[in-house]
Amino acid sequence: MPERSLAGRVALVTGASRGIGRAAALALASEGASVAVGFGSNAGAAEQVAEEVRRHGVDAVTLGADLSDAEQAAALVPRTLEALGGVDVVVNNAGLARDNLAMRMSDADWRAVIDVDLTAAFVVCRAALRPMLRQRWGRIINVSSISGVRGNPGQANYAAAKAGLIGMTKSLAREVGSRTITVNAVAPGFIETDMTETLDTQVRVRAVEQIPLGRMGTADEVAAAIAFLASPLSSYITGHVLHVDGGMGA
Repeated sequence: MPERSLAGRVALVTGASRGIGRAAALALASEGASVAVGFGSNAGAAEQVAEEVRRHGVDAVTLGADLSDAEQAAALVPRTLEALGGVDVVVNNAGLARDNLAMRMSDADWRAVIDVDLTAAFVVCRAALRPMLRQRWGRIINVSSISGVRGNPGQANYAAAKAGLIGMTKSLAREVGSRTITVNAVAPGFIETDMTETLDTQVRVRAVEQIPLGRMGTADEVAAAIAFLASPLSSYITGHVLHVDGGMGA
């Protein structure tokens, strides 16, 4: 059997108890990476993901944190180092949405989304860069959104946070590229997850009408893009935003 591309590496995935984060954790494990499964409140679901990760013959640990608290977010990195002995790959996937028209959006809903979707990702990156710079190797993948590329009515907070992730990705890529650390983003479109399952049928129909491929994507398809950006196959790609959107951003 050929050696897996991430054998011996350690990955930290935030928001990994379900959806895209879960799929990313399993995709990285299938390539040989041990995984720190970050979660917010559902410890049972996170442990279930960790068990699935271990079936790939690698180690896994679950790490709970309130990502609206920057100190808890940053602490995920030293906790990963302590539990698994390193941190080579970071996937900033955790996020929340509190949609409303701008005229009706509260300050609390604005801050909540910025804090979790953008600030938490920044402090995790900042903490992870210390060990990555020392070892002169690392992969950071930030999960943005098509909303952060082209905007979306009723999502001023979410779109601003996801656009901020893209700007941060490009800036960090320029800062740390000389140390063999790549920083990239994926921008999913409409993906079949727990969040989209709650959409009204007419909303889903209108969404699919915007997609050239004529269907929603899957979490596994986004995870495949994340695994590619973490792999040696992407070693000359940094500062890039990989759209996984069925052509919505075309």
